[in-house]
Amino acid sequence: MNLLQRARRRFELAAALDDASWSTGGNTYFGMGRPVGGEERSSAWDFEAAVRFAYKRNGPVFALMMVRQLVFAEARFQFRQIRNGRPGSLFGTTALDLLEKPWAGGTTGDLLSRMIQDADLNGNGFVTNYNPGRLKRMRPDWTIIVTGSQEEPHLAGDAIDGELIGYGYAPQGNWDNPVFLLPDQVAHFAPIPDPEFHFRGMSWLTPVVREITADSAATTHKLKFFEQGGTPQLVVSLDASVTPEAFAKFKAAMDAAHHGVDSAYKTLYLGGGADVTVAGKDLHQMDFKVTQGAGESRLAAAAGVPPSIVGFTEGLGGSSLNAGNYTAARRRFADATMRPLWRNAAGSLASIIDVPDGSELWYDDRDISFLQEDRKDAAEIQGIQSRTIRSLVDAGYEPASVVAAVEAEDFALLKHSGLYSVQLQKPGATDGAPPAPATTEEP
Repeated sequence: MNLLQRARRRFELAAALDDASWSTGGNTYFGMGRPVGGEERSSAWDFEAAVRFAYKRNGPVFALMMVRQLVFAEARFQFRQIRNGRPGSLFGTTALDLLEKPWAGGTTGDLLSRMIQDADLNGNGFVTNYNPGRLKRMRPDWTIIVTGSQEEPHLAGDAIDGELIGYGYAPQGNWDNPVFLLPDQVAHFAPIPDPEFHFRGMSWLTPVVREITADSAATTHKLKFFEQGGTPQLVVSLDASVTPEAFAKFKAAMDAAHHGVDSAYKTLYLGGGADVTVAGKDLHQMDFKVTQGAGESRLAAAAGVPPSIVGFTEGLGGSSLNAGNYTAARRRFADATMRPLWRNAAGSLASIIDVPDGSELWYDDRDISFLQEDRKDAAEIQGIQSRTIRSLVDAGYEPASVVAAVEAEDFALLKHSGLYSVQLQKPGATDGAPPAPATTEEP
């Protein structure tokens, strides 16, 4: 059985899987997340639940994802030369046209926005070149990762010889008419690996689902506080002699006069026999700002975005916004979050475009406004490099080899011209020859 036949067989098994699932907290879970046969679903929770209950209804999650997306989508792609295993200069070819115009009306920014959205919500972003000359984003919840094994087919990807065979794609989740794609037809962007799987990624939202639920509950609590009048909760007790009918009338009259935000702060008048006790705490007493702010910071930590960058409460106090501290936060976000994401995206997309020999697909961040302050550091580095180049050229090394060696940080690329600086020669010496002996003229 050849590779394609094995792929088709594994895909047929994947399409026939039992979709037994259960839902809780607005999320849908599929068994243990590992269907029979070893096929890996793109995520163990429902994609639409993540979109509707996290991205579209939770302000902090939306803000974090938007910051990540806006910066991530600013990058461009170039090829980068590889010399003796070290990176060299950037260059472009017509092969990059597919990334610059991925679909009708689309740009590199649109492509990157889709990839980071899917990776944030699902842990996996899929893009295919199935249609020649165009790219297509594959919804992660309609995609499965198909793995296989020769020695132990029942274990598939978990076997010692387990390998990635391809991807199954079923628009609208219609597994009666799926499409099978080989690995070189799909760019799989999974920046956070799922420890339980070999090929599947994990969303950064997964570990903080409870924080999202708590933040949503806090927002609901705040809303209800104002909807119910914005006044302290009251317990009204009446004398035991009051009949049920009289109590019902009293309750209806009190609700009509004091229920709802439009009746907030109205003076409360009670007749004889009624006793009022304040119950519960207002937002100030429960320190609502600190409670909600701590949850936002935990979400920011999971997203890899400093609170001061996204504008969360705990990032806007004290010295957080001092120039030095903000610069450090911005650099941490760029160096520890964005650049690893760009590097992973470049490696993923390299599988579906033609990369020239002796080079790799790489990102170009030189025109990103968010990183412009880094250009000062780059200029200082270039100044040091230029002085190094001058010193090496003065020492007799060939200029072209000096530039290549400094760019690659590999002095093994240096080539000497055989000529030395005049300061290394004796006075009067030429072409490296010893000076002629002095002569004495006869008087």
